[in-house]
Amino acid sequence: MKMSYLKGKRCALAAAVCLSGSAAQAQLAQNLSVDLRSLSLGNAVTADPPGVNAIHFNPAGLTKINGLQLDVQLLMADFSIESEFSAPKGFNVFGYSDDPVVCDDAENDGERLCSNFRIGRSSVKGVGLYLPILDKFVKLPPGPIAAPTAGIAYKPPGSRFTFATAAYAPMIAGLYRSPDDPGTFMGKEVALERITYLSPSVAYKLTDDLSVGLSVGMSYQAITLNTDFRGPNELIGVFRLLDEDVCAPFKGNANIVTDLLLFGICNAEESLGPFKKLAALDVSMQQTLSPTYNLGVLWEPNDSFAWGAVYQSGSNMRLKGKYKITYEKGARELINNGLQSSITGQILGAILGLPTYMPAKEEGLMSMNLTYPAHFQTGIKYKVIPPLQINFDIGWTDYGAWDAFKFEFDRQLAVLQIARLLVPGTTPTTLNFPLGFSSPWSWGVGIEYSHTNRLKFRLGYEPRKSAIPLNKRNALAPINDAQMFGTGIGYKFDRDTDLDLTLMHLRSRDDIPANSSSLLNNTGVNNLVYNPFAGLDVKTRAVVNIMGLVYRTRW
Repeated sequence: MKMSYLKGKRCALAAAVCLSGSAAQAQLAQNLSVDLRSLSLGNAVTADPPGVNAIHFNPAGLTKINGLQLDVQLLMADFSIESEFSAPKGFNVFGYSDDPVVCDDAENDGERLCSNFRIGRSSVKGVGLYLPILDKFVKLPPGPIAAPTAGIAYKPPGSRFTFATAAYAPMIAGLYRSPDDPGTFMGKEVALERITYLSPSVAYKLTDDLSVGLSVGMSYQAITLNTDFRGPNELIGVFRLLDEDVCAPFKGNANIVTDLLLFGICNAEESLGPFKKLAALDVSMQQTLSPTYNLGVLWEPNDSFAWGAVYQSGSNMRLKGKYKITYEKGARELINNGLQSSITGQILGAILGLPTYMPAKEEGLMSMNLTYPAHFQTGIKYKVIPPLQINFDIGWTDYGAWDAFKFEFDRQLAVLQIARLLVPGTTPTTLNFPLGFSSPWSWGVGIEYSHTNRLKFRLGYEPRKSAIPLNKRNALAPINDAQMFGTGIGYKFDRDTDLDLTLMHLRSRDDIPANSSSLLNNTGVNNLVYNPFAGLDVKTRAVVNIMGLVYRTRW
């Protein structure tokens, strides 16, 4: 009985999983939408900062600007995220294997075992964004999207100071799936946005070869999630067994004896099932001002060599927003017309602290503390021969700060009253969800060849190390190890005008065998957190392609 209500109202637990996965998309999206020239060099630009966008990568590089400079870039992106689900040999949940995600049999055919398995497939339909003013998730038409960014810098004649500001997106990701896509159980509509709308910056040239810089980023942060839920767990299978095999003879003929012995559950018109949709959740949280700072240093002793380093601070945020949970009929029936119809059911519910009524929906306000992770990066540039330059960077991001997420609700929720019996640290108004992320080091390399004084060719490579442990992988977004390849052309029209054209390709694959991730496909009675594809083998694939043009002019 305890688990029936938990599964029916486990949305707070599942929301924690999905929101953590949504936040984890940050790693995949980091630095993909800041500067196009940097993408063409594998983001190895700490010692070779890119114009005004040095504000982000190393503000000390702003001292290389003379006079008034404007950078405008147009970025066009296209991506695909796909997942495959398959049933391994011996797949079943409490003796049931007719999971519609992987079973081709007719639904409700009376058979508990599937006779014809298939590969279930999920794909993202398009890009979506959360608009704070409208408080709405907007689905963009399928296909590539385009977005402009701009920055401006000024160095007074004869001054050692340079001043600048820019608008850019340190991380941004949003997607939506079709309503009948099996991936809706790990996110029907998801968006993670961090947009820096103002970044006042200053750089100072200490000596002819040493510069320092500081930028302060004023950013908007948002997380939004709309997802369906199900609970393929052995204990949910028990309720299907009771409904189909034990209660069937008593449907419509229940009496006081059956009510007392079976706690009234046979009076429910509909019960739970391991492969049924249990509920839907809609959550959005945001913070309009999240400040950070970037502190950089650049040393250029000669034309052939340079060293740079940057520290990008973290930010402790207090995201606030709202939630709405909509429950399916089976979960409500089991409480309202099942347990509450029997004396023994009511006594059992009182002993376990279960609520006496489950509404069709619950909504209210919620908040959470979220740390935007700090980042450190350092690197060099070296001209092997006058026309050929190599950049190499290493970096570290403090995703270890995401050891756990704590969600706070504006009222006592019955689901949390139950969850506190199962999840340590949970109270009637808070949920503490452990993540255990790590803080990986990564590297990138870039090559720039100056064919003439006007024409340059660039190549870049950046392997991205995942911060997610193997036993926490999930299909909300493929956040595993990724490889990024970049290429570009730079052309100087005249002394004051440059154009940079960039192409970038990022790919990521993951293979998650059944029972290998506690946030995706674990089975067993102790499967207390959200595993919507329990017992299934899961494969994920992500491809991101970016093309863009930068226009840079000076006065």
